[in-house]
Amino acid sequence: MEHITLLLGIVIITALVFDFTNGFHDTANAMATTISTGALKPKTAVAMSAVLNLVGAFMSVEVAKTISKGLVNEEGIQPEVIFAALVGAILWNLVTWLVGLPSSSSHALMGGLIGAAVASAGLDAVNGSVVVTKVLIPALAAPLVAGIAALLAAKITYKLGTKVGEKTSTKGYRAGQIASAGLVSLAHGTNDAQKTMGIITLALIAGGALAPGSNPPVWVIVSAGMAIAMGTYLGGWRIIRTMGSGLTDLQPQQGFAAQTSAASVILASSSLGFSLSTTHACSGAVMGAGLGRKGGVVRWSTATRMFIAWGLTLPAAALVASGAELVMRTGDVGVAAVAVFLVASCFAIWLISRRQVVDHHNVNDVEPLAATEAEQPGVVTTAMAAVAVPPIAGTTAAVTDEDLRATIPASTATPATPAAPAAAV
Repeated sequence: MEHITLLLGIVIITALVFDFTNGFHDTANAMATTISTGALKPKTAVAMSAVLNLVGAFMSVEVAKTISKGLVNEEGIQPEVIFAALVGAILWNLVTWLVGLPSSSSHALMGGLIGAAVASAGLDAVNGSVVVTKVLIPALAAPLVAGIAALLAAKITYKLGTKVGEKTSTKGYRAGQIASAGLVSLAHGTNDAQKTMGIITLALIAGGALAPGSNPPVWVIVSAGMAIAMGTYLGGWRIIRTMGSGLTDLQPQQGFAAQTSAASVILASSSLGFSLSTTHACSGAVMGAGLGRKGGVVRWSTATRMFIAWGLTLPAAALVASGAELVMRTGDVGVAAVAVFLVASCFAIWLISRRQVVDHHNVNDVEPLAATEAEQPGVVTTAMAAVAVPPIAGTTAAVTDEDLRATIPASTATPATPAAPAAAV
């Protein structure tokens, strides 16, 4: 093993802690729909995902090369900069986990790295072209591509399912969900585990333990794979609840379509070295699949909060990381202060989370979509219902409010106000 200094050791441990948070933060990407539709029991699902994440970590190092060689210039980057980047990424992961929002661990890491590098060495420390082509463009394209693919796939699965009974179709697609969930977990390991490999490799190069341009050593690959697998097994139940039932109500056909589409996008990106957000791809696929069923709807209020979190991820992590880097310029005292702040913040977030525990026992205890959306149907839902009004046979009278209400799916219809009792004659 390379010569490791105390500071470098702290950075490596912190990177593995980030990898651990990445695991439980992104478990929902692979297993939320499988758990919500009942295809697998919660603990069985996360155990399966953990094993496949570990396997995926050994399949490629292309994304790790993007992080360690392309995002920032290696010259002038010190281990303190890497530590600051990880502080920003870990805190953003924990805050979004606390509120149950599926944000991107990948973008949190890259935002932290960019913020710390700029604070340390200026704007020239960041390779802008790499940020645009391999980070920002995939961030915008992934949810759109995965969402459209999942929408079309869901429509196709329902059309094919009309030839068999509903019971047989549901059973078959639940089995298909297990296979597709495994594929997403494998894809997640090929993409997200490598980001930690890349950040550790960059730290080793910055600390002089590796030559510039080196690939991740074997022990880095193994440790990163183990860390993300353990985090995955712990299960990010809050985010699983949001992804599985908080965005939309999914049937097995939709879950299969969402996971297959997301896995295809993630694997294609990994092979090209794109540091793709698996969260963006999987969330887009879930929303697309939700709209792929006739009468299916999406909780746009939850989706809007999720979109806001996505937009804040890069700048928020960058801001925290740049502040941490400025504090650490004071020397060992600054490094110690940032470390204490990180530990104290993590502990405080954990204490807050204990006020309302979400685990494998209650992960599916979400108010049905019909109840929460009934009060105020979203704009998209209302528009789709209005367009779907059928002609009324045998009459040319205008369509009344009662007729329109009858055509709106039960999951979105506003409960009718009880009529006042008739006055006694």
